[in-house]
Amino acid sequence: IGATAGILAGIQEGKTFAKGTTAVDFHPMMQPDGDKDMIVDGKLGLCAFFSTNLDFRLRQKGIKNVVLGGFLTNCCIESSMRTAYEHGYNVYTLKDCTAATSVAAHENAFEHNFGMFSTTTNAAEVKAAVTVE
Repeated sequence: IGATAGILAGIQEGKTFAKGTTAVDFHPMMQPDGDKDMIVDGKLGLCAFFSTNLDFRLRQKGIKNVVLGGFLTNCCIESSMRTAYEHGYNVYTLKDCTAATSVAAHENAFEHNFGMFSTTTNAAEVKAAVTVE
């Protein structure tokens, strides 16, 4: 990307998420199922849609809802949330599955920004909504 300042510059300089390092490995409890989970490579910035084919793959499968969790609430999650919203998806952000570098930054993002672009929810509500009995 070539950022010279800010969070992307630090990530690039430190090779923080370099392919082939443990920084990009899935936690053992979150290993994707190759038959049913979609893995999108190529994320080079803050947004999951930028520099990837995520939008194309979601549309190809007829997916209308995007559920977001991860790190940093007020950075990557917010960037992805805004883009998903602008692309017309129904966006749900998991308040209990996101985090920032401080509680204040996390709470501020939800209090002031997220309601404009997504529905705030939690893991239990999403699990209940998608569980097939």
